[in-house]
Amino acid sequence: MQRLYLQFYVTILLVLGVFVGAAALAWQFAEEETPQYLDLATEITAAYLPPDQADTGKLIDGLRAKLKVDGLALYRPDGRLIAYSGREPPRFDTRRARPGWRRGPGGPSYTLQLPDGRWLVARQVRERPNPTLWVIGGLALLAAAIAVGAYPVVRRLGSRIERLKAGVDQLGGGNLGARVKVEGRDEIAALAESFNRSARRIEELVTAHRLLLANCSHELRTPLTRIGMAVSLLGEQADPRTQASLKQDIAELDLLIDEILLSSRLEAVPGLEHREPVDLLALAAQEAARYDIEASGEPVTVNGDRALLRRIVRNLLENAQRYAGDGAIDISVSHTNGRAILDVRDHGPGVPPDERDRIFEPFYRMASSRETGRGAGLGLALVREIARRHGGEAVCVAADGAGSRFRIDLPAA
Repeated sequence: MQRLYLQFYVTILLVLGVFVGAAALAWQFAEEETPQYLDLATEITAAYLPPDQADTGKLIDGLRAKLKVDGLALYRPDGRLIAYSGREPPRFDTRRARPGWRRGPGGPSYTLQLPDGRWLVARQVRERPNPTLWVIGGLALLAAAIAVGAYPVVRRLGSRIERLKAGVDQLGGGNLGARVKVEGRDEIAALAESFNRSARRIEELVTAHRLLLANCSHELRTPLTRIGMAVSLLGEQADPRTQASLKQDIAELDLLIDEILLSSRLEAVPGLEHREPVDLLALAAQEAARYDIEASGEPVTVNGDRALLRRIVRNLLENAQRYAGDGAIDISVSHTNGRAILDVRDHGPGVPPDERDRIFEPFYRMASSRETGRGAGLGLALVREIARRHGGEAVCVAADGAGSRFRIDLPAA
């Protein structure tokens, strides 16, 4: 993923590079195509060195001292030397001469042609920097300074966007208390304020929903308890079949309320409240004994919440007993590649392949369950949620023969 602040910064650097290149080309073009300074220098030199001047040599010496060059020579139009100041006159060919700056074998030189046809040649043995290079270097330094100064600004802008993204990720991950710091007064600050308002409103709505759900669940417990007591007081006066059906309905309602409360608690707490070493085989054997079943396998220790792990085993066994019919129920624990595997197998009608993942959705019931009215649709959803809280997964896999197999994969301690 490309960082936004890097895209901003690279764009600034490209703009600066284009600017420096364009300025250098413009300067070079202006230097080559606009020789007005040569015309001005020619007029001044012609006035300083009039033709047929007797003391031309002294004038050349004085001009050389003022120009601070290593050699200065004045030539006739045919190339003969008139006067020279310096160690030796530069080589000069009128056939190749042209006004302006050139680089020759003796070093760089500047040549002017006076109006009367004479040539003035100034030689600089110690090469001085080209003005074009000075301009390009100055522009490059200016671009570097702008690039260095722009990086903190662009990085700060990018970091604010990254913090806003982190807040959105936290909110999407279930942390309803996630907020972002509002920095500045620009559009990003306004976006941060809008995010905080939205997150606050979502938290209030979800909290109110959870509170309503918890209060309703608690309030349902009271009439259920009264109905249970009333059924018990009926004694032998009631129809045994009706009494058993009422007791079963009350038990299912009580289980549903318990699962709703547990689901609400899991939604309210992002992680595990308690974590301790738990022998998964011993835990499975304890729960299996309630159904007169023996758990098989090898001892495996996992780190987790004992009550929640017990809920996994209990829900799977209750689900297996509900659909196993007269068939046997098998429960086993194994250890494979650092993972603890809990398998619960029943020999009932089984789960169709296209519903093996959907049965873990809250309040989803298969067609056979809807026909019989059995199950509330929260037990397996809690199994998967608890398994994921422990860093594992819950799946329904194909079983050999009839029935279904539920597998819980947890990290071993």
